Amino acid sequence: MTDFAAILTTIQAPTEQVHDLLARLAPLGATLYVAGDSKGPAAFDVPHTRFLSLADQKATSWKLAALLGERHYARKNIAYLTAVAAGAKYLYETDDDTAPNARWTPPGQHIEADCAVAAKWANAYRLFTDDLCWPRGLPLDSIRDPVGRGGSARIWAPIQQGLIDGNTDVDAIWRLLWSHDIAFNDTAAPVYLPPGLWCPFNSQSTWWWEDAFPLLYLPFNCSFRMTDIWRGFIAQRCLWPMGAHLAFMPPDSFQVRNPHDLMVDFEQEVPGYLGNRKLVGIIEDLALQDGPGSAPANLLACYRALIAAGYFPDKELALVEAFVSDMAEARAQAST
Repeated sequence: MTDFAAILTTIQAPTEQVHDLLARLAPLGATLYVAGDSKGPAAFDVPHTRFLSLADQKATSWKLAALLGERHYARKNIAYLTAVAAGAKYLYETDDDTAPNARWTPPGQHIEADCAVAAKWANAYRLFTDDLCWPRGLPLDSIRDPVGRGGSARIWAPIQQGLIDGNTDVDAIWRLLWSHDIAFNDTAAPVYLPPGLWCPFNSQSTWWWEDAFPLLYLPFNCSFRMTDIWRGFIAQRCLWPMGAHLAFMPPDSFQVRNPHDLMVDFEQEVPGYLGNRKLVGIIEDLALQDGPGSAPANLLACYRALIAAGYFPDKELALVEAFVSDMAEARAQAST
């Protein structure tokens, strides 16, 4: 049994992109864990897959399963826990409209990468393309901020964002203005963010290793378009006292995006357009615990601060606490 698994959530039958992913997972002996929802699908009958229907999720022993609502991307949390309990030591998360490209392969968590250089916000996309584009969640007044590459170093990156060619993960404003396919430089070196430098990362082609597993938690009580972005900011802050980094990798996937109402996307992104600078300021100022095992305590500290600031309602804390407890239990199950 491999110690690698892939994760997605979906409300539709297996797409062409999912079949492409499964073809790449099969030689690795890896399992795809799929979290369903109340909108479907009823089944996901493809090889090398463990499908978790809504009923399956509610029947698990995970504390979080009894607290999560339906029709939400955060159902993915149950798939994370289930994969970890089954023995996964590193995870690849993606979406059902994103397929691996020819260079897709599981990386290592210790990599050679260039240090991103910027004042506070680094538009990492601009380090892989001359096209004017930016990741969903980047403050709009930082789109054109100078960003460059510094010296190369061997770093520990237990979270890595693979860039995505095609209809990549930009915000609704970019799509309303341009909306063309993007091709990133696939020969460019990876880039890492030093402490104090921020860039949003998403959940569409992202690699996670065991020490960062508590940081996988996707919040439920927030805007749908911010759940993975705010998760990402919290994860970045918690990496710093671990001595770890977020890295951006050359493109490893191609996206043919599912249909979206861009004005609905825009509305759901407004809390980020208006609040992301303040959010990172709040968690940046926290005094957190040091050490590679500090992620669970620091995750909770970040959520408590953001709840106090009104980014999440009080009831979100019970979900975070449940996930932290469940993740510890999942890792314990995997070790027995």
